[in-house]
Order: sequence, then C-alpha cells, then structure tokens
Amino acid sequence: MSLITCNIHFSQQPDQVVYVSRPLIQELNLNSSKPLHIRLGQEQIKAIIKPLNRSGRHIFLSTDVRKKIKVPSSGVIHVLQHGGNDIQLGPLVGILTDSLKPGESPPFTSRSNFVKQVIKAGHNKAYTFGFTPYDIDWQDKTINGYFLNAHGSWFRKKVAFPDVIYNRLPNRRLEIGEEMTQLRERLVNEGIPIFNWSFLNKADVYELLGNDLEALAHLPESVNNPSPVTMRELLHKHSFIYFKPGTGSLGYGIYRITYRPEKGYFVRYRKNDSNTLLKFATFDKMYGSLLLKHGAELKNYVAQQGIRLIEIDKCPVDFRFHMHKDGNNQWKPVGIGAKKAGRGSVTTHMKNGGTLLTPEQALKQTFGQRSDRILERAKTVAIKLSEAIERNYPHRIGELGLDIGIDKKGKVWMFEANAKPGRSIFKHPDLKREGKQSLNYILDHCLYLSRFQGGGA
Repeated sequence: MSLITCNIHFSQQPDQVVYVSRPLIQELNLNSSKPLHIRLGQEQIKAIIKPLNRSGRHIFLSTDVRKKIKVPSSGVIHVLQHGGNDIQLGPLVGILTDSLKPGESPPFTSRSNFVKQVIKAGHNKAYTFGFTPYDIDWQDKTINGYFLNAHGSWFRKKVAFPDVIYNRLPNRRLEIGEEMTQLRERLVNEGIPIFNWSFLNKADVYELLGNDLEALAHLPESVNNPSPVTMRELLHKHSFIYFKPGTGSLGYGIYRITYRPEKGYFVRYRKNDSNTLLKFATFDKMYGSLLLKHGAELKNYVAQQGIRLIEIDKCPVDFRFHMHKDGNNQWKPVGIGAKKAGRGSVTTHMKNGGTLLTPEQALKQTFGQRSDRILERAKTVAIKLSEAIERNYPHRIGELGLDIGIDKKGKVWMFEANAKPGRSIFKHPDLKREGKQSLNYILDHCLYLSRFQGGGA
C-alpha cells in the first residue's frame, strides 16, 4: 500500500477512461493493459488506463468516470494504492452538523465559519465537505454536501458516502434523540468511522472513570444526583463544593457552595449577568432554596469537591486543554488556555467576566521557575486522562476539551471533559497558531481513520 499526492484533472472525453502520466504509472506500478479499479468514498468503478506523455503526477478523469464516482472537483489530492490496479482518491471527509432550516444561507448558520475553516485545512489533503442529516439520500447512498470553491464560496455536490465523518452536531438534546442515534448507527453500519460520537455529560465522565485508578488520582470527589444527606457530608468534608448541572455548558446553573462553621452556608452563582451571593443559616434552608428554584431538575445535578486552585489577584485560575488525536492515533495537547475568573464569579468563563491568558503567563505568577515543569506535568496528565476516557468510552473519540485545575501544591485535577469542545481559547493572539494546528490535527486524524497513510509525499 502506498500513498502519494497527485494532480486530478477533468477531461472532456466521454469514455470510461482514466489517463495517467507515465511517471505516475511507474510510481504506482500500474499495469496499463488491465482495467483500473478506481474509488472515491464508498463508490468504485472499473475503467481503462491510458498512458499520458506528461511529466509529474497527473490523472485525467473522463466525464463518465468522474460522474460515476462523483468527484467534486479537480486539484491536488491523495491517491492511495491498495495493490495491483486498485487505487483510491481522497479521502472523502464529511463534517456532520446541522442548520436551523434546510436550504438556508450560509448553510450551517453560526457554525458555517468553523466548517469552512476545517474544509480549508483539508485543501490538498482531502475532499472535505459539510452536511446535515437532511442531506443524506439513504436509497442512493449519497450525500448532497457543501464544498468550497477556489474563491471560498459554497457550492453543492452530490458525493458518495465518505471515508470518515467528523461529528459536530451542535445540539445536545437533538443528538441524544432516537433519530440521530439511529442515523449515526446506520452510517457506522455502512463501514464509515465516525469520531466524536456525542457530547459527554459530566455524570457520564465520572461514571466512565469511576474504576480507572490512573484517572481517579486526578478527579475531585464527585457525586451524581446527591441526596441532601450526601451533599451535606461532602460539603462539611471539603468546606466548599461546586453544584452543577450534568448537561450544562458555559457555566450556566453552576453554584459554588461554601460551609463555614458557626457562620453558615454561602452560595455564589450567576444571575442576570451579575454575580450573586446568598447566605443561609442552615443547610436545610439552603437546600430548600435550590429545590424551590430547580425542582426535579436537581436530579441531573452533580456535587463536586472544591479545589483550592492557583490564583491571580485573588481570583482562581483553571485551564482548558484542547486535545486531539494525531495522524498516528496518539493524543496531543494542541492548545492550552488559562482562564482567570472574574471578581466574585463562580466560574472562569469569559461570559462571566473571566480573562484569557496563556498557561505560561498564569503559571509563572504562581510557581516562578517551576512553571515549565508544572506545565509539562499537566500535559502528561492530560494525555493520560484522554487515554483513560477513550479506554472506557464505547465509541470513537478524536477530540476532547479538558477543564484542568492546578492547586497551590502543583497537583493536577480534571473537572470536566467535553467531546465537542468550543474554540474560544484560540481567540487569544498568542494561541492563533495553535488554532490552526488544531484544524490540521482534525484532518490528520481523518487521514488516519480513512487509512490514507503510507510512504511517499
């Protein structure tokens, strides 16, 4: 099996013929007297090979060939030889997302820019396109995908089922529904690897890692749907806890609850874009207030041990580690952002007044000359935690956002893991390069999953 890149051209010849430059025929060891098996995505046909007197790596596809295997455009692309006269163009990479209304423009509303960035990162690497569940034709086994032309404008093209799918369905409730679950299972049954199967709930992560000793060493004590008795015991044991919804995001609905003997219970939370602090004389009054506000929703909450994190200006700091699997199927910490909480805020989210820093800026203020060593240790822990999540998760994961804390003694903790992490840390001027690397890692992992690997260039 060999992998190279070559120039794909469109010929106006109507026959089912593939014209291949002689140097490429020699490099791929093709037999021009035998039929060529040529494939794109899940579509394959037989064609006649005709040698072309032209230097370099070039393939000219006749009108009939490119229509039958549904080649979306000409240009530089990978060619994978499976042995003999069997070659595959691509890979064909689909980005699964959603839109508010089918047919709207831009096609994926607020997510269109991110999909466009991934497609651009795949230039000269893959045929990359975005699509929604509504774009799938199960009968023909085709997808009416959205591609980008040379000017960066969208165009639609019907293609075969892809070699790999990067799942960026944005709606948590939609994704766990029966319809979307069946859709993903049908695609997997077609032999298509999908990575980032679904969002991870906070409770899911703790349950996944509950018996993984390597991971448990870095997890705060957490209890899903705690009873009032359990919650009070946890609070008295650790002095303060975080009480947060298992399916929440962006810090919504999170409470920081502190217990001070002889002074009572203090509850901090975000309300109407401002930080609020309430005091209760007894635990029962405090819990009754939460029950009155949330009712049955409290069953979805998680109580988590509070950790005394490093601070800047008396404000706690935590870290977002944006993890990717690379082209060798190994976890890498690609981008790391330090988030300093706003004054009096429960969380470090930017929308709650948080400030984004580089990890070096944050750690040097606390650990000085030890900061580099602390950061390297945190990277090692992040890789081990990602491996532990993958080891215990039943589906394929290729990307994770880990919310990491470092306490004042330098110990590394993980608070949350997100299978479809946001990209806000890459807005920092010093993290833009890492943002581009992140996109490249997505495509490199797609190459790995689609088996477009090997020698050559």
